[in-house]
Amino acid sequence: MLIDDLQEQLKNLEPDIGTIKVFWVNANIETKLTILEEKSQDPAVWQDPKQAHILKNLQAFKNQKEQFQTITNGATDLKEMLDLFATDEDELQKLSIEIEKLEGSVRSFKIQLLLNDPSDKSNCFVSVNAGAGGTESQDWAEMLSRMFIRFCERQKLNVSIVDYQVGEEAGIKGLTLFIKGKNAYGMLKSEHGTHRLVRISPYDSNKRRHTSFAGVFVIPETPKVEITIDPNDLRIDTYRASGAGGQHVNKTDSAVRITHNPTKIVVQCQNERSQLQNKETAMKMLKARLALKHEEQMAEKSAAVEKKKIEWGSQIRSYVLHPYKMVKDHRTDQESSQPDLVLDGDLIKFIESYLVKQ
Repeated sequence: MLIDDLQEQLKNLEPDIGTIKVFWVNANIETKLTILEEKSQDPAVWQDPKQAHILKNLQAFKNQKEQFQTITNGATDLKEMLDLFATDEDELQKLSIEIEKLEGSVRSFKIQLLLNDPSDKSNCFVSVNAGAGGTESQDWAEMLSRMFIRFCERQKLNVSIVDYQVGEEAGIKGLTLFIKGKNAYGMLKSEHGTHRLVRISPYDSNKRRHTSFAGVFVIPETPKVEITIDPNDLRIDTYRASGAGGQHVNKTDSAVRITHNPTKIVVQCQNERSQLQNKETAMKMLKARLALKHEEQMAEKSAAVEKKKIEWGSQIRSYVLHPYKMVKDHRTDQESSQPDLVLDGDLIKFIESYLVKQ
């Protein structure tokens, strides 16, 4: 019966709502909100150089409180409404829509609370690089790129292509996206690593099963540490853009490739109309890459995608399309039996399970 299904849906939300309530209390958000409200009402705040920061934080906490109350009160109200209209199918259909909205709100708000690192709020660069395997891996890299673009569309994040390297026969050798919007880096940092695809190859006339790999590299636009770059350490090349682009992009040598000689890090940009704009974007990418490399060295880590071979054993997630259908994240054991949905950008459950485990 519909009433039983709806009650089960609400029951399944209880653990997540419980997690939100515990976090709310432990984070002392009510106390922080009270302190900020008192500061904002103090006339001296208008002479405080941190005034804008105080008011911005106050509004953020107010928005959080409104969402918190909407979720907690909404769950209670829906439970009471289900009891009230247990035998009214028309009303239950309406309540079904409200429960689906609540599910989305709970998932979204839980992720917002989990994104508490300052860099999580940054815009970010996402690079996808084909692994060994020629056309197979290049096609897989293009599939992954589409997955990230579709995810951003679902989350209302703005996406622009910074660099695009066309594959030899199909797909892409590599692509870099600049993603701008609320919690862009925090939402996508879980995708950093090697992604593995198993399928019947559309490029194999014998219809054999192939395994392909692609590396994904995610870095925040705003580094945590200030990076100073010696111009003498840079090699800057210009070239004609390839792949997607307008007539101007493809007819002038406006694309820029920057090589940082001491670290051998290479970044490139070709999406802007002018060479100067491409150089500015490439320098942002280089600073972000160098900042991340510095943090990894300080933490004695070596988990960057370019430091690993993009091959078997290093993957963070597997996408199996044959002989069965399954997507599995090897860090969290999160699974989905609907790879088509995942490849169409339905990544929220994988992102949430990663953030919870951090």
